[in-house]
Amino acid sequence: MRPGIDEWTMIVARRERRVEWGDCDPARVVFNPRFFEWFDAQTTLIFETVGLPKRDLLQRPDFAGFPLIETRARFHRAVHFGDLVAIESRIVTVRKSSFEVEHRLTNGGELSAEGFETRVWTMRDPNDSERIKSHPIPSDILARLGIEVGPRSA
Repeated sequence: MRPGIDEWTMIVARRERRVEWGDCDPARVVFNPRFFEWFDAQTTLIFETVGLPKRDLLQRPDFAGFPLIETRARFHRAVHFGDLVAIESRIVTVRKSSFEVEHRLTNGGELSAEGFETRVWTMRDPNDSERIKSHPIPSDILARLGIEVGPRSA
């Protein structure tokens, strides 16, 4: 396991979804960008799972979002129109102002895709309200996620 996260206390956000016609290309296979949309929604679901919906987070002065700074995926097997898939997501690494999320999408119990994200906690720049800047992840947020607060690097 990665530093700072205890495997037994990790929050896992899980949901099932039926693959819709609009998710697919003409061959009835999920169009790859759809996976990234689903993974993005899963990251938000992690916070919702612990009672921190994004609409409430946006009311905080120390939050303007958690934009992606890196993402990638590994595809193992095709997902088709009509399939019922399950997506499980968890935060696996936390630093001072960034965190990494891993997503696993299964289809019929078999791993079909994995997603990997690095995101940064941001707030409005006090010198320019049109801009955002990185900000340390607040300790109350970490506590809600079940992550022990300790020394963290950027």
